[in-house]
Amino acid sequence: MNKLAAKYLRPSQIPTKACHGCGIGMIENWLLQAIDEMGFKQEDVIFGTGIGCVGRQTFATWGGDNFGATHGRALAVATGLKLAQPHKKYLIVVGDGDAASIGTSHLIHAARRNLGVTVICEDNMGYESTGGQFSPTTPAGYVTNSSPYGMVEPGFDPCDVVKAAGATFVAETTATQWHQTVKIVKKALANDGFSFVHVRFPCNENFGAYALGTRDTLKNLEWIYEHTQGRKADGSETDFTWETGIKHDASNSRPEFTSLLRAMNDRVQAEAAAKAAKAAAAQAAATQTATVQAATAPASGGDRSRDSGHGKH
Repeated sequence: MNKLAAKYLRPSQIPTKACHGCGIGMIENWLLQAIDEMGFKQEDVIFGTGIGCVGRQTFATWGGDNFGATHGRALAVATGLKLAQPHKKYLIVVGDGDAASIGTSHLIHAARRNLGVTVICEDNMGYESTGGQFSPTTPAGYVTNSSPYGMVEPGFDPCDVVKAAGATFVAETTATQWHQTVKIVKKALANDGFSFVHVRFPCNENFGAYALGTRDTLKNLEWIYEHTQGRKADGSETDFTWETGIKHDASNSRPEFTSLLRAMNDRVQAEAAAKAAKAAAAQAAATQTATVQAATAPASGGDRSRDSGHGKH
């Protein structure tokens, strides 16, 4: 057990339950390194997960507070928690299904609102936990369990989606960029707003077997590395290249969503309290006026008549 795992993770969840050669455990260790270098303790961070390979392998590994949400709904849960416990750091680890498919609506609106969480999208380019079907991030032309003649649908980069929606920090890395990923996650965590980090990694069991024709970890990592660099080992160009690095950094440039809600709540409560105090003061003044008037009012007409009658006798 390495020192970061011993410091931050639950002993019962070590080692990772991921498949042989899977990048999920490796990437989680990079996240721990970023957390540690920023000086955070277990109690400072709430760790949330979704469903799928990434959700299953990272759920309940964090030694502090954590949660697992239904598919695509991790950000809905995180929104409520951020409102309740605003001073915590939120690390939401999801897969491409959670972020780029069933959970895209929540992702877009969390970015639009500038919700104060850091989303790590660990993307193995398919629905690998259910047999290796294609997803919106599967590269065009590649064979999967559900695209035996090649992926026909055009893929998309969720980084583009969250940037357009209003995220204040957006970055992309791959499983062959250890140090760059750690630096980027630290920047993401420092942003008091919506941060999104997209990390592509290989799946040996399904994507490797179907798309690349091998379950060899080193060969699959080499494919990731080549498409990160844009060149193969023989010097020829790859069929496409991922653009990695920080894609958008407007950290701390606009208010965090839940801080706006809390400020509005404070304002509404203050206005309601002032209105109630004003009404109470008006009621007290009216009561005092009525009391004074009653005390200084002349005798009633019946008493005056009786007094007049006695005078005649």
